[in-house]
Amino acid sequence: MGEARRIVVKVGSSSLTTASGGLDADRVDALVDVLAKVRSGGEREIVLVSSGAIAAGLAPLGLRRRPKDLARQQAAASVGQGLLVARYTASFARYGVRVGQVLLTSDDMSRRAHHRNASRTLDKLLAMGAFPIVNENDTVATDEIRFGDNDRLAALVAHLVHADLLVLLSDVDGVYDGDPAKPGTSRIAEVRDPSDLAEVEIGSAGKAGVGTGGMVTKVEAARIAAAAGVPVVLTSAIHAADALTGQDTGTYFHPTGKRSADRLLWLQHASTPQGALTLDDGAVQAVVDRRKSLLPAGIAAVEGEFSAGDPVELRDAAGHAVARGLVNFDAKEIPRLIGRSTRELARELGPAYEREVVHRDDLVVLHP
Repeated sequence: MGEARRIVVKVGSSSLTTASGGLDADRVDALVDVLAKVRSGGEREIVLVSSGAIAAGLAPLGLRRRPKDLARQQAAASVGQGLLVARYTASFARYGVRVGQVLLTSDDMSRRAHHRNASRTLDKLLAMGAFPIVNENDTVATDEIRFGDNDRLAALVAHLVHADLLVLLSDVDGVYDGDPAKPGTSRIAEVRDPSDLAEVEIGSAGKAGVGTGGMVTKVEAARIAAAAGVPVVLTSAIHAADALTGQDTGTYFHPTGKRSADRLLWLQHASTPQGALTLDDGAVQAVVDRRKSLLPAGIAAVEGEFSAGDPVELRDAAGHAVARGLVNFDAKEIPRLIGRSTRELARELGPAYEREVVHRDDLVVLHP
C-alpha cells in the first residue's frame, strides 16, 4: 500500500456533504489536504473518483432529500456538478494544483474509441501534473444514475489507468463481522478470497439519504478490482492518510486475479444489455470453451431492440446468460441471418454480411 505509485481514490457523498445536502467545505478541504500531501513528492499519482454531484445540488434546489425520480436527480446533478468541481478547484489551488474534470458514462466505456480516449485523457492529465477528478455523467445517465455511488465506476477506473491500489473511502472504517454500531463486532482486517465474507451480512445505504451506495456496493467494487489484479483498501474518509501511507486501517482486499483487457472489464461490469441472442449448444461451446466469435449459424433466436455496436447478452438454450458482447448488426437484421453460414449470406446479401455477429475481441464470458 505504501509503495503504490498510481492510486485511485473514491470518496462517497456522505463524506463530502451535510446530511441535508450541500457541500461541507471543511470536509472537502480535509480530503484535499491528504491527497495533495501524498502526491507532493512527485513520485505518486492519484485519480479521484468523487461522488457528491447530486447531493451538492439538493440544498440549492430546495430539496431536503435525494429525489427518487430520475428527472430531479438529473437536475440536482446538473447544479451540483459545477459546485463540486468548483470546490475542489479552489481547495487544490491552495497547493498550486490544477484540477481536470472527467465525466464518464459506463455504457460508452465498453466501446473501443471512447475507452481509448478516456484512457488517453487520464494519462495525459497525470503526465501534465493535473489532478483528475472523475464522476459519472449523472446529468444524462439513466440506468447508471441509480447504480450505486460510483463504487463500481472507481473499480473500473482503477483498471483503466493501471492503478497499483484502489482506496474506497466512506463513513465506515472497514467491513465488520456484524453491525458496527453494536458491541461485540470487530473489523475484518483482510479479505483474501470472496468466500471470506460468505457469512457476513453486508449493510446497505445509510440513513442520511444523500448517497446510494452503502457497504454492499463497496464490497462488490472491491471484488471487481481484486479479481482484475488491483488491491483494495476500504476505510473511512478520516483514515485516508493512513490508507495512503500503508498503515493498518480498514479492510484490505488482496488481488485474486490477473489483469484482463481493460475494455472487456467495462463490458462485463458496466454495460447494460439492450437485447439478447439465444445460442445453440455448439455455439455456446465455441464461445465459452474455445473463446470463438459468434457466427450467424450458431444463433437460435433474438429478442430486444438494439443497434449495431450495442451490448447484448448471449444465452444458452435454457435462458442462462453465458457471455456479453457488442453486436455487429441491428436487431431487425438478425432474423434473416439465423442459422446460416457467412459464405451463404455474403453470396446472397453482399460481402458486408460475411462477418461475425459478435467478434471475440468484443466479447466477454460471464462466469457463474
